[in-house]
Amino acid sequence: MGSKTPLPHVLMISFPSQGNINPLLRLAKQVAAKGVLVTFTTTSDTGRQIISSSDAVPADDGIPVGSGRLRFEFLDMSWNTRYDQKRLDEDMLHLQTVGPAAFADLITKQSMAGQPVTYVVNNLLLPWVVDVATDMGIPCAVLWVQSCAVFSTFYHYHHGLVEFPTETNPNISVCLPGIPTMAPEEIPSFLQPSANSKPFKSLSKAILEQFRNMDKVSRVFVNSFTELEPEAIDAIAKYVQLIPVGPLVEPEANSWSTIRGDLIKATDDCLEWLDTQAPQSVIYISLGSLCAFTKEEMTEIAYELTTNGRPFLWVVRPDSCELLPQGFLEEVKGRGMVVGWSPQDSVLNHNSTGCFLTHCGWNSMLETLTAGVPVIAYPQRGDQITNAKFLVDMYKVGVRLKGPVQRNALHAAIEGVMGGQDAEAIKEHAAKWKEAGKTALSKGGSSDRNIQAFVDEFNMGSKTPLPHVLMISFPSQGNINPLLRLAKQVAAKGVLVTFTTTSDTGRQIFSSSDAVPADMTTGSWLAAAVSVSSSLT
Repeated sequence: MGSKTPLPHVLMISFPSQGNINPLLRLAKQVAAKGVLVTFTTTSDTGRQIISSSDAVPADDGIPVGSGRLRFEFLDMSWNTRYDQKRLDEDMLHLQTVGPAAFADLITKQSMAGQPVTYVVNNLLLPWVVDVATDMGIPCAVLWVQSCAVFSTFYHYHHGLVEFPTETNPNISVCLPGIPTMAPEEIPSFLQPSANSKPFKSLSKAILEQFRNMDKVSRVFVNSFTELEPEAIDAIAKYVQLIPVGPLVEPEANSWSTIRGDLIKATDDCLEWLDTQAPQSVIYISLGSLCAFTKEEMTEIAYELTTNGRPFLWVVRPDSCELLPQGFLEEVKGRGMVVGWSPQDSVLNHNSTGCFLTHCGWNSMLETLTAGVPVIAYPQRGDQITNAKFLVDMYKVGVRLKGPVQRNALHAAIEGVMGGQDAEAIKEHAAKWKEAGKTALSKGGSSDRNIQAFVDEFNMGSKTPLPHVLMISFPSQGNINPLLRLAKQVAAKGVLVTFTTTSDTGRQIFSSSDAVPADMTTGSWLAAAVSVSSSLT
């Protein structure tokens, strides 16, 4: 009973932001479902938010997920979730300072509890995780939570493989293999030599740091799928073998779909409201957890929503509600709904949702593609700018809205994806990507096979490991004989026994013995150990 084969144990650690937590937790569920124990961790403050916003309260030993288990254990790093861009540099430095020791302690704690960590997986903005895992002898993988195209862009920038815009030459177009040529304003803003990138230098630095130790990781998972970015994946394979495991979106209802990583409890009554609306009629507007409209933009959007006549669902952060025009909520009551947070995956998959005005964060982009919803692309920063280009120009599932938002431009964009001349073609492309995304993660799909191959390696490498007993003897004949005889008796029962004494005495034992273990060489006495297998009698 005590030697029951333990499940392989994967420890997944996430940067404490919604955009990083969601894809890693979804990967955790996919891996656990295939017969693995997965421990998910992030900062304790963020962990408390996850638990308080979730309908599933995990027990200490985890929640059954498929044939495996998923458990939560959080790091006490004195982190207070603030989402304050002015203090971002300070917060990043704090994580880098206290994070490595806290993470190493968590790994040690798992071993002491009898469930040693088999593998570590981290996501963006925590480059020090790879160093900790490597120092502790644990293989590590990285989940890249943006597109393969953006990975390739950062990789080529970091290694200086192609020219990028500079302050002295800002008009350079970026030409990367497997990716359409990008104008200077289409590359991720963190790599642009403009003031737009300076408020987020710490983020850019952390992302590029991940590439510094990329040679230490055994795998680079990417939240994408082969059918979406075949050329980009093939081209970067010259340098890095990317393993697509996406789209990491919430699956259709199952026994573990209630395990979510929301930092804010979603408003479920918006789904009931959607039930009352006509098919594909609702305008859904959300800029994610970190981006927000200005007061002027809120006024322009409110005007268009008031005069347009279409039903809408608008996610407005609590700290932005005061920017809504006076009387707006009363004027649109019944036809429109304003909420602080929504279960976005459920909203996008609802039959009433007709289009999505999005900031083009990669998670939102994948959720949109797999839901088959036309897009109004309104990127703000980072990879969103590049994503918008791909959504509109490559995948042809929407139109681009340039900022700042103006009522006439917004009206044209809405009509362009919901009722204009090009709307039907956009809907056809959206339906195609919906099918491709769902197929990739379905059983036997391209991403499902990649996840299964990852799990299969554990199962091959951990086939019923033998219990391991270490026996150490005083270096005298009278002590060695009885302990070595006991070692053989124990080993004969199916146990791995390592017998050790001083190296000098060990050499004497083997010079006098006819049986030399197959793995013993002249220089291997540094550890002063002799392995005695269960075949010894």
